[in-house]
Amino acid sequence: MSDENLKVTPLRDAHLAAGARMVAFAGYSMPVQYRDGVLKEHLWTRQHAGLFDVSHMGQARLRGVSPLSAFEEVTPGDFIGLKPGKQRYSVLLNRQGGIVDDLMAGRPDGEGLFVVVNGACKDNDFRVINDELAGQVRIERLEDRALLALQGPEAAPVLAPHAPGAAALAFMDTATMTAFGVEVVVSRSGYTGEDGYEISIPAREAPRVWATLLEDGRVRPIGLGARDSLRLEAGLPLYGHDVDETVSPIEADLAFAVSKKRRAARDFPGAARIVKELEAGPARLRVGLKVLEGAPAREGAQIADRAGAVVGAGTSGGFSPSLGHPIAMGFVPPALAAVGTVLSVIVRGKAQAAEVVAMPFVPHRYVRKLKG
Repeated sequence: MSDENLKVTPLRDAHLAAGARMVAFAGYSMPVQYRDGVLKEHLWTRQHAGLFDVSHMGQARLRGVSPLSAFEEVTPGDFIGLKPGKQRYSVLLNRQGGIVDDLMAGRPDGEGLFVVVNGACKDNDFRVINDELAGQVRIERLEDRALLALQGPEAAPVLAPHAPGAAALAFMDTATMTAFGVEVVVSRSGYTGEDGYEISIPAREAPRVWATLLEDGRVRPIGLGARDSLRLEAGLPLYGHDVDETVSPIEADLAFAVSKKRRAARDFPGAARIVKELEAGPARLRVGLKVLEGAPAREGAQIADRAGAVVGAGTSGGFSPSLGHPIAMGFVPPALAAVGTVLSVIVRGKAQAAEVVAMPFVPHRYVRKLKG
């Protein structure tokens, strides 16, 4: 896609002014890194607070008579039981139990559902939801909003003066509140494994809010490169790489997204396949790999057993700035998925030693329960 055909977020000029290197991503011109580079941006987020522009993501309100129960027709989560002020990670399923996309859906003000989906998938996601739930749900796409992610151990104290209500939120809480002088939707969540927030704001206010946050010495702008290495260390899948429409939540190690109530009812798309995989085990599993020697194993690298037979393929991989060695994710048969299993990854035709390790590679630091 040429630069002329790429969409831009409301923060494009701010990215260029900050020295960003822009790349095509999900149909948008997005910053892959700034002047500090990916390694420093990654470590800064782990130590302080990183500010990400994720305005390419799809934001929408689902409205209707019973949007919570309707949403259960396309996802395996318990949304009828979702309380106001809470949000839930889930997956949009096709009728074969494959993952159309992964998403966040919450009730920041108790009205309908506030949904955030992946940027590259949003048009298809909203088409699927509309086709499957026609007459039950009205999709209100929020094209006039930007989305910022403030992530890292210092995110909470940075945001507190601008959004006093944010301090009361714990992990996966969400609320509509006044912040930076405007009405925003804030959730205590993100995709880095760190504590932090996602902030949905009117697009016209995005440059001002971005600049205000960067006035704080604890905050630096972070690009897509570090966002990817952070989510990899956190063991979080990237849609289109680690999961797609052929992969079930069980194969993807996302069984937690299938609620116990829904498992018992078997009332979601692809339930027969997914329940069978829960009971008998899937044919493959997403695992974490520590690469013990050589270069990083990127997406597509073959995974072999101790005898040298190819048993799977890598889906994400790279050098871990926090750990100081390469890590990867990929699919292998369940018999080879146990932590400690010795495998190898084939990089440039050479077998490199690897072993299955527990995910996340770097412990999550979500604030699940507030002190006091």
